[in-house]
Amino acid sequence: MKITFFSHSTCMLEIHGKSILIDPFFSENPIFRNRKKNFLKFFKKIDYILLTHAHYDHVCDVELFSHKFHNVLVISNYEISNFFGKKGIKTYGINYGSFISFPFGKLKYTWAAHSSVFNDGTYGGNPGGFLFHTDEGNLYISGDTSVMYEMNLIPIFGKLKLSILPIGGKYTMDIEEAIMASDFLKSEKILGVHYDTFEDIRIDREEAKKKFYEKGKELILLEQEKTIHI
Repeated sequence: MKITFFSHSTCMLEIHGKSILIDPFFSENPIFRNRKKNFLKFFKKIDYILLTHAHYDHVCDVELFSHKFHNVLVISNYEISNFFGKKGIKTYGINYGSFISFPFGKLKYTWAAHSSVFNDGTYGGNPGGFLFHTDEGNLYISGDTSVMYEMNLIPIFGKLKLSILPIGGKYTMDIEEAIMASDFLKSEKILGVHYDTFEDIRIDREEAKKKFYEKGKELILLEQEKTIHI
């Protein structure tokens, strides 16, 4: 499994030859706008776009990518899927429930403690995360959330190779709460997201890594466009 981090919560997963883009946030992202880069050049193909919730910093480029990659399938909760389906985009609506099989493996939509609304005020359904069970390992993407006791359920379904957790605080978990979440998840390797994009979610990266290390865990903080294999 290959994971490329772009910034904020935007990642690309490559599993069984399928390219899965998570929460695309480029055109309104200050990191990419200031660098004046054509972010579409990064992508040769996208098979799926997964959306955790409706906030603009997670969905603002769905239409742009769907126009470039006409066969892309957007997977999200029922309300977000309906929102984009009405725009002529191929969608697959899910909700909290069972695992669903896709060519890359099994996928479950998981609970998140957050909010979800589009910029125009349209209701974005319940926010969530995604649990992947694949032949290449199990991965949990929490989405924007605070720490929740429900996270204890995730490892019951199977051991995780990696958890992707927000660590910026204010709108989501901070470092200390993400460590608590990793304990609930029984996860020793964490990819941190949702930090440093804006002034009010800036962190001390070295201090964050140290705090995870002191708890016997590895916090991975990738630079933009960098990749890890798990």
